[in-house]
Amino acid sequence: MAVNDLPGGYAYPDAVRFEIEEQDVTSYQQAADFINLSNVDIACIQHEFGIFGGPAGGHVLALARELNPPLVTTFHTVLREPSPDQRRVMLELIARSARVVVMTQRARQMMQEVYQAPEHKIDFIPHGIPDIPFVDPNFYKDQFGVEGRTVLLTFGLLSPNKGIENVLQALPAILAEFADVVYIILGATHPNELREHGEAYRLSLEILAKKNKIEKSVIFYNRFVELEELKEFIGAADLYITPYLNEAQITSGTLAYAFGAGKAVVSTPYWHAAELLAEERGVLVPFNDSAAIAGEVRGLLRDPSRRHAMRKNAYLLGREMIWAQAGRLYLRAFESARLQGAGVSRKSFATKTLDRQPPDLPRIKLDHLMRMTDGAGILQHAIFTVPNFSEGYCTDDNARAFILAVLLDELGEEPMRWRGLATTYAAFLHHAFDAQAKRFHNFLGFDRRWRDEHGSEDCHARALWALGTGVGRSTHRSFQIMSGQLFAQALPAALEFTSPRAWAYSLLGIHAYLRRLSGDSAVNQARDNLTTKLLKLFNQAEQPDWPWCEDGLAYDNAKLAHALILSGQSSGDSAVRDRGLRVLRWLAEVQTSENGHLRPIGSNGFYRREGPRANFDQQPIEAQAMVSACLDAYRVTADIYWYKLAQLAFDWFLGWNDLGLELYSPSTGGCRDALHVDRVNGNQGAESTLAFLLSLVEMRLMQNTVTAFPELAA
Repeated sequence: MAVNDLPGGYAYPDAVRFEIEEQDVTSYQQAADFINLSNVDIACIQHEFGIFGGPAGGHVLALARELNPPLVTTFHTVLREPSPDQRRVMLELIARSARVVVMTQRARQMMQEVYQAPEHKIDFIPHGIPDIPFVDPNFYKDQFGVEGRTVLLTFGLLSPNKGIENVLQALPAILAEFADVVYIILGATHPNELREHGEAYRLSLEILAKKNKIEKSVIFYNRFVELEELKEFIGAADLYITPYLNEAQITSGTLAYAFGAGKAVVSTPYWHAAELLAEERGVLVPFNDSAAIAGEVRGLLRDPSRRHAMRKNAYLLGREMIWAQAGRLYLRAFESARLQGAGVSRKSFATKTLDRQPPDLPRIKLDHLMRMTDGAGILQHAIFTVPNFSEGYCTDDNARAFILAVLLDELGEEPMRWRGLATTYAAFLHHAFDAQAKRFHNFLGFDRRWRDEHGSEDCHARALWALGTGVGRSTHRSFQIMSGQLFAQALPAALEFTSPRAWAYSLLGIHAYLRRLSGDSAVNQARDNLTTKLLKLFNQAEQPDWPWCEDGLAYDNAKLAHALILSGQSSGDSAVRDRGLRVLRWLAEVQTSENGHLRPIGSNGFYRREGPRANFDQQPIEAQAMVSACLDAYRVTADIYWYKLAQLAFDWFLGWNDLGLELYSPSTGGCRDALHVDRVNGNQGAESTLAFLLSLVEMRLMQNTVTAFPELAA
């Protein structure tokens, strides 16, 4: 996980799975959710003041408080005189951590004396370093054009607290005795310094070098270098200098790297240097004392025996700091934390309750849903109200059923009844996923045998939609965790799909997932990828009188506009959101009869551009798609027009349609399968029943938000 201190973040490598927005405390809570939903044994926070948002970086506590796995915290800074806010953050992090890692013995002592950290939970792990061979510096010098010269080196991000000006002041005296010396200053200006003051500090150093007439003996490398090149710079150095100005620096990665490579080091006595360079492993000079720097550098250059003995002492101790050794010590700390089981219990999410029954919507009745569901899942078809065993089950319907169960929980409806159903549907989705092929099966016979190698793209994407809903909207950890782990495995396949409806279903699932885990980098990228594909299709097919993404309207049409609306809204791309709203408005106009009721595109031929339009058979999933899309359009815009359209689409189930016939059955809670040209189809299958129940639950959830949308109360 990475913390973004700039809008838009950075171009992270694939290893970064989640991005935290520095000043958004909710982002830290979402990060904890992401960890809790993943298959994680240990969480490790690398703590440093100035990284995390809030007073003294206190936002990180929002993450620590919500974690389920044990927490190990590495403290890069331990202050002897913390401010009240700094002390508060440190004390709570220590209390919530199963293990506390420090990098110096002084830090261990201060942890106990200043912060009363229990000695038994503190682990000393030296700052890790790369394993660099002990070689003659002349081996590397020709790469930098300094062959035959004595190289002094300082590296790291540049800022005024580094004290480099003191070395530049010392250099004339050094050059007076050793004219071949060259001082290399390696590193870009610190990003915070760059934002606030630009390159003022670096320019001041260059001016000082010119003033001291040492330009020919100073080399600035104004860039960040990768590890392999950094090792070569360190290898070329005869002496390493850290002239820091502040004693209260408990660790220095640059010092650790140079020391562990067997470099003779001249340093001011900040805490890490004082500890590491003791016992003839380096030389300490007073702060802000350029004459002392000049004296010690000249002394070491005059005495090669002492310098090389110092190098050997440093290198030998450095063998205990190389990454392989540090890794072993961390593994030991992680294992101790895991065995302690000291994770902080995750607070339960508050469950929304249904505080009133709006009089204009039918009562939720789950009798037929229960009848259609057995121990395996929900059956596809019914003969009137009798489940049809011969047609078996499908992932499409079980995905919709799981979404319904999650929304019923959100509504607070019959919790004991729906929870068993939700478990059944979740288990079906888990069983349907082929972990080797990374695809979902669709059709399962009543004999519990799969009838396909894998399902369609639409089937896979509907399953993703359900899993994203499980992550983003379920209040139950078991569903969140199962859904999150399966979602991560199934998402990559969707990026290769060609079906625009599969893209749309996937985007709906991604949107739901990101409600809880908005910092997941890979899922954000997937959203952008699929949105771009869908938008490109609209751009290619659009005509002045036909703003659609295909040459015809087919099934589940509103889902495509719905996906654009939500993806544009969540990504902050208003153009994508508005495109979806325009398309949905056009679709509503196309599907509104002359009498003002919904007339969905019929499935007996659909509607080809410049061709005849099929008015029948009208399918419940078309009405459901309009209800759902229009409700979210209303949430996004607060325009009452969209709520009225959602109500119009819902009324189709209740009889305001071309035949004036009711598709919803109040006696069973089921829904008839279609509106034919002359009658309703009396069968109450899973797809139609779920379409009605999803529409009803979504309408109820909206009516429960009258405080957010007061016009609904009118």
